[in-house]
Amino acid sequence: MKTVATANTVYADPSALLKLYLHEPESQCMAAWRTKARGSLPVTHHGRVELVNGIALAAHRNLISESAFEGALAALDDDFAQGRYVQADLLWRAALNRAAELGREHSRHLGTRSLDVLHVASALELGFRTFISFDTRQQNLVKAVGMKLLVPTI
Repeated sequence: MKTVATANTVYADPSALLKLYLHEPESQCMAAWRTKARGSLPVTHHGRVELVNGIALAAHRNLISESAFEGALAALDDDFAQGRYVQADLLWRAALNRAAELGREHSRHLGTRSLDVLHVASALELGFRTFISFDTRQQNLVKAVGMKLLVPTI
């Protein structure tokens, strides 16, 4: 990665953030980016739900132990408590309307899922210009709406 955006100017897809709590293929890349990026990373309420649920699903699928589950949730809570994440308030009606527009315009061509569209719409409504995602369909939507795509690498 050539440049590092400050954390507070980036919308990170929760599935990308989840890689900070679970061992996944891109975890090392995401951790390296987060170590370099300064500032608090904004996370929406639905993004936080997706993070908690993703950790819980990993436990349900026996991908992580009970102690790893508890540890991951504790680490997530600590990231919020220590200010590494900040809760981003979002006007839901505007975000959902924007998501519907994006879905209508792009999903038939790109195959984007509802949550992918909702996160891109949320980023736009919050005024973010840079978006982190490892999901190819979501990346294509990010590009289609004119946002800068950031895919962390080592």
